[in-house]
Amino acid sequence: MNAPDTLLFEVRGRVAYITFNRPEKRNAQSARCLRELNDALREADDLRSVHCVVLQGAGKDFCSGADISEGIEPGADGRRPYDPADYRGRTAFEDDVWHTRYGSNLRLDIFRMHKPVIAKVQGNCLAVGTDIAFNCDMVIAADDARIGFPAARSLGSPANHMWLYLMGPQWAKRLLLTGDVLRGRDAAALGLVMESYPPAELDAAVAVLADRIALGDPALLAAHKRVVNMGLELMGWETLQRFAAENDARAHLAEAPRAFFDLVKAEGVKTALQRRDAPYGHDEVQLRAARDNPETPQ
Repeated sequence: MNAPDTLLFEVRGRVAYITFNRPEKRNAQSARCLRELNDALREADDLRSVHCVVLQGAGKDFCSGADISEGIEPGADGRRPYDPADYRGRTAFEDDVWHTRYGSNLRLDIFRMHKPVIAKVQGNCLAVGTDIAFNCDMVIAADDARIGFPAARSLGSPANHMWLYLMGPQWAKRLLLTGDVLRGRDAAALGLVMESYPPAELDAAVAVLADRIALGDPALLAAHKRVVNMGLELMGWETLQRFAAENDARAHLAEAPRAFFDLVKAEGVKTALQRRDAPYGHDEVQLRAARDNPETPQ
């Protein structure tokens, strides 16, 4: 890994900390970000000194979603001139599937790598942010983190799909059919994340867990991770990931994505998001137990 632009890489003891470092963009992910994340994960998996990985975001958010403004095609970061006509676009279904599966596979390397990965989630963890976090072996969130896939309202379906495995079919449908979000505390109650903590305690809680996991022999840790992952594969995980990426491309054929991007071109991303979300009003799902207990912190 050579001088990444979009993230930080640091080893503390036996734990590698990979930090999305675009706080000015709320750590929104572009194609370049995902490629650098993939490189950082390979580096951590290869380093003998690293036993465990923590994935986190600088600033207020873990990841607010995809960076629509920078595009997602090869070379769209502007670092070298190129002719878009020489590359696959997204107008043809097969080309869209190619792009979608390419991005999906970059994120799936989190699941497939040998070493355990903890996602530390604060602030917004939305859309592609959830694709990244849910591929991690454990997700620890701040009580007030916002977790969900609002992009399901207009842009497609999650290209990586762990929702079903983490929280069951009814809640997976409840959140994806509306694009609503959960606070970290409620996400923990439903199993979408493993545990939540008050924001001021999140860093310490994740560090304690990572250091404890890192006491283990890397070969044993890899064996334990692989056995559990194989169980998910026997439940159809591999097939579902392939289908999810292709189904996302299919969803792009709907009228809503075309209308959304027409509005982006005409009036900008902010206006398009505001108009998309306005009919939904308040979009945070609060569990009944929390609603009935006014003393429950949210």
